This record gives sequence, C-alpha cells and structure tokens, in this order.
Amino acid sequence: MKELRDIKYINRDFNDFKNSLVEFAKNYFPDTYNDFSPTSPGMMFIEMAAYVGDVLSFYSDTQLQETFVQHAKNPENLYSLAYTLGYRPKISTVSEVDVEITQNVASTGADYEPNFNQALLIAANSQLKATTSGQPAFLIDQSIDFGFSSSYDPTTITVASIAGGNPAEYTLKKKAKAFSGETSVVTEVIGNAEKFKTITVEDTDIIGILSVTDSGGNSWTEVPYLGQETVYDELANTEADSGVVANKLTLKKVPYRYVTRFNSTGNLQLQFGAGISDSDDSVIIPNPTNVGIGNADGLSRIDHSYDPSNFLFSRTYGVAPSNTTLTITYLKGGGISANVPANTITQQSTVSATASDTTYAGTLAFNNPLPATGGKDGDTVQEIRENALRSFNEQGRAVTIQDYNVRAQSLPSKFGTVAKTFVTKDEATANELNNPLVSNNPFSLSLYTLAYDNNKKLIYSTDTLKKNLKNYLSQYMMISDSLNIRDAFIVNIGINFEVLALPSYTGRQVLLDCIQKVKEYFITANRNINQPINLARITTVLDRVKGVQTVQKLEIINKVGGNYSEFGYDVKGATRNNVIYPSYDPCFFELKYPDTDVKGRIITV
Repeated sequence: MKELRDIKYINRDFNDFKNSLVEFAKNYFPDTYNDFSPTSPGMMFIEMAAYVGDVLSFYSDTQLQETFVQHAKNPENLYSLAYTLGYRPKISTVSEVDVEITQNVASTGADYEPNFNQALLIAANSQLKATTSGQPAFLIDQSIDFGFSSSYDPTTITVASIAGGNPAEYTLKKKAKAFSGETSVVTEVIGNAEKFKTITVEDTDIIGILSVTDSGGNSWTEVPYLGQETVYDELANTEADSGVVANKLTLKKVPYRYVTRFNSTGNLQLQFGAGISDSDDSVIIPNPTNVGIGNADGLSRIDHSYDPSNFLFSRTYGVAPSNTTLTITYLKGGGISANVPANTITQQSTVSATASDTTYAGTLAFNNPLPATGGKDGDTVQEIRENALRSFNEQGRAVTIQDYNVRAQSLPSKFGTVAKTFVTKDEATANELNNPLVSNNPFSLSLYTLAYDNNKKLIYSTDTLKKNLKNYLSQYMMISDSLNIRDAFIVNIGINFEVLALPSYTGRQVLLDCIQKVKEYFITANRNINQPINLARITTVLDRVKGVQTVQKLEIINKVGGNYSEFGYDVKGATRNNVIYPSYDPCFFELKYPDTDVKGRIITV
C-alpha cells in the first residue's frame, strides 16, 4: 500500500527548501540516511535539490508578478497589460496654443469696405515653426477662411491705414488652434491579403496617425478596436443655426479600418482587419432571414451551433488590405520642448494660401499671444501603471449621472457648445410602467441642456445641437439606456438689496463693492441647472464686504418678457426657509444683465 507523506509546496528560498528536505529525510528515511553534516555527499544532493527549488520558485514568482500591472517590470508586459485595461500609453504629448492669424486687404467701393476678394483661404494642415531653440513645428489642422465669419469662427476687422480721411487698408484677424508636431509619411507595399495584417512604423516621438490611404483611393479609418464598425463623421451644417453649430455630427460605417498601439520600444503598430474572403458572411454569421431556411440538402440550421471564434474571420472586423500600396501619414514631435513662450510661433514652414486676388498675400502673419502648454514626454513606468488602473475603472462609458454630465459637456465645440446639463430619470416614462399599452424603457433618462449665444447668455439648444449631442453620446451609452434630450427652462432674475454702512466708510464705495460681490456670486458659469438660491448665503457675502454693518433687505425678483425669458416664476411661492427652490421641471436661475439687474441702496439709521 502506498504510504501517505506530508509534502508542502510553500517554501520560497534556498534555506527553507534545504531545511524541509532535511526534515523530510529524517521523518521518512531515519534508518537509510542519517549523516546530515555539511561535508556529507547526501547533503550535497539535498542542497542541489534546494537550489533547483529556489530557482524554480524565483521564476514562478517573477512570472506571476509580470501578470499584474502594479508589479510588472518588463516594459513589453507592462504595455500589453495597459492596453488590456483600456489605456493607451503615450510616447509623446502635443502642446496646444491659440494662434492669431492676420492679413491686410484694401478698401473697395464708394463705402470703402474691405475687399474680400483679397481674403485668403489657408489650407488645412498648414505648418508653422517657433523661433526658440530647435524650432519646434506646430500644425493647424483646420482650414482658415478670412472671407467667412460667424459666432463659431469670427473674423475681426480693424482699420490698418487711412488715406484722405477714408480707410485705405483693413486688417483681418482670426484665431485657430495649433498643435505641436510635424508630419511624416511612410509607404508600405501590400501583396496578398493577410488576416490581421500588422505594420510597424519605426520612428521616434510618434504622436499618432493622421491618415492612411491606399493606391485604390480608399481612406482607412482608425478605430479603438476592430470590432467597432461605426465612427463619428462631420458634415457642414447648412441649416438656419449654422452660425451657432458649424457642423453636424453623424455616424458612419467604416469597413476600411485599423487599430494602433505603441510597443515598448516606442514604435507604432497598425493592425488591419481579417476580411479576406469574397464569400457572404452569412455563411458563418447568424442571419434572421436564413437561419431557419435550411440548405439544399434539406437540413435545417435552426439548431446549428455557431462557434464564436468564427466571427474573427468575418468582415465584421474590417477589410484586410491586399495588392495595394498604403500611404501612412503620421504626426511626430511634441514633448516638453514644444511648450514654447509667447510671441515665438511666427515662422511659416508649409502654408498654402489662395485668394481671387493675391495682392496682399504677403501680409499674412502668425503669432501666439500666449505660451504653448500641455507638451509632455512619454509616460514613465509608474504613470502607465496608475493611468491603466484609472482607465479600467472609467471604461469610457456613461454609467452614472455624473458620467453623462461630463460626457455631454465634452462635445467638441465645432458641433455646438453645451453650456449647462442636468440628467435625471425620465419621470414621464417611469410613471407609465404599469400601462400595458405603452412600451416604456425603465432605464430612460432625460438630459436637460442649455447653450450660450454670442454674448455668453443662455439660450435654448437648437435641434442640430441636440442631434449632434445625441449622436455623440450614443457611442458611450449602455445598450439598455435610452436618452431624451430636452430644454431646461430659463428663469431670469434681478436682485434688490439695502445695506447699512458703517459711519467711517464711504457709502458709494461700499455700495459698488456690494454690487460687485453679488454679480460675482451669480456668474452663470459657476451655477448649474436646478441649483437653488440660498438667500442666507447671499446675505453672508454682503456682510463680509468692508464697510457693511448689516443687510437690511434682500429681494429676488422675476424678470419676464421683452429681452428676458418668456417664462414667469413665482419666486415668493418657491421660497422656503430662506431658500428659493427651482421648479419641478428643471430650470436655471440666470442673472442675464448684471449691470442693470443688481440694484442696491445704502441706508442710514
């Protein structure tokens, strides 16, 4: 009968293994071997076995350690773990800066108006250079049209020179975002199609891919993962609100797509899809129109077991390039050295400017009134660890109310500006859940929004802005959620107050200081939809003004009609315990004209 022996694999170093082997020999072979002196041959074999155990234990611990992002030391493993957790390590980060672009044009006509035939159109991807050491390059990725002006893209016009008492020349000025970096191009000749074809771009300080095109004229699109077949697309807005919302945001399918990732050496890898067959994907992908039909042999496929791994070889992961030449344009540069001081981005590197009349093309000039910021070198090992853990928690999804608020206000400005947001459960839907005649989604949410006009006053969001916002959020929402975008109500208010000033202070100065504090308290940017008005807090703000002895009166009044909101509000009825509460339907208390709607008075005893 086999003897049961107590063997434990819990030792970690040489001495522990050696002592365990000695005890094992003493317990199970007391008569066979009993010479455990350091010079005995038996101890040599025990120590050799302990050495092997120590080495194996070390490699086991090391391999296990490399599977955790908190402890991995091998850069290659750390990068792989970061991508698994949803974080993209950065080799270099761009700096960003606002650039002022100016040009002169002549006056024309009897009214001496600017001659917009001389207004230049600057092509996208124009490149500038700074005058600092190393002359870092900067890229303007959007076209600049001096002949176009709107609230989204205004053109400032000033008189540059006068002749005979009339304007002779005008200066046109625009602002644009510029990003540090310069473009580079590589080509790759592709032969036969290969599933998940991978191309490596070997260079330093690579920021990212700008474009990938093939010799057949197809444009390839970068996606977060190959299974995502839809991406954002922008179209010029031709509706009535084009001055507020420059572009429409839509979703489009992209069969020609790829993903990118950096490796531990700093090179960038591009991986393409697996669609290499011309056959119909419905052969392996369940299709409601043909699953139960059967085949030519009369065998039904309704109970067919579909292997999920087969989906890896369908066109749902994108088309694989074949028999073509890929042209890859990428951006490189950035880093700490790209954080250049103000008034240094003035040199034109590759700038293409056209106009009907190019007489004044030589007056084109660039400058950055403020320094460039945001440039950073690649992630350190510790930064990759921390950012990967943070990214895993975020998951790039809108789950909580705070997620929806932050994501909605992250809408790129070219698709419209969302000034205020408020998310709540759709009560109208929730109240009808027991109605069998109404198909309701219990996970329906209502997103209340407001936007800014040209003067940064609150207005209701246009239909185009709401559509853009809904398309933008659709990529982040849970599959079970539904979203209704609505307008929050605007309630315009005015403030009247009376304060008693201390005798030793000038009443007029005390009043001006009090008015300024109230205006600062009601700055629109600092308040949210459905935020109540705490009268006690306003009183405290006034009491802290130098020279104020006491606040005698504080009154909030509703401003309705004319240049104000059309909606009235019962301020007195909504006041409880010195707090003015918002309505059941989300609203925003806006001090629209602070210069005229804040009125105060100094009283004497």
